[in-house]
Amino acid sequence: MDNQDVKNLKRRYFVWLYKTTKESFDKFERKFTQVDIDRDILKEIENILMGSYLPHEKAQLEKLVNEFQDYIATKEKNCAELKSQGQRKNSEFIFLDVKLQAIEKLIAKELGRRELARIKLMYEKEMTKRILRSTEH
Repeated sequence: MDNQDVKNLKRRYFVWLYKTTKESFDKFERKFTQVDIDRDILKEIENILMGSYLPHEKAQLEKLVNEFQDYIATKEKNCAELKSQGQRKNSEFIFLDVKLQAIEKLIAKELGRRELARIKLMYEKEMTKRILRSTEH
């Protein structure tokens, strides 16, 4: 096995490590991002609805808006429980964050910052492709 073969094996392992760790970390992190976006969506919905509809339409829409508010509140509660357990931080979340940082640091060291950026971009493209291909609702 020559040096290029060894480098290729390392690269593939780093890609796999990055992918699996990032997916696990994202399961935690995306919930927090979603809550922020959902709050912004709710604000926009409320702004749009403020005078655009007749009273009988508003009552029906208000019910849906309230359901969305409840959905956001439940998600916020779940996020708070995920990130911390009592006064202590969630150890799995912290570990995944630190592990991801370590993997990124080693990729940059072994393969270079440009390759780290390339791996991150490949991951992002793959995750976006999965979302767009998904038929699940």
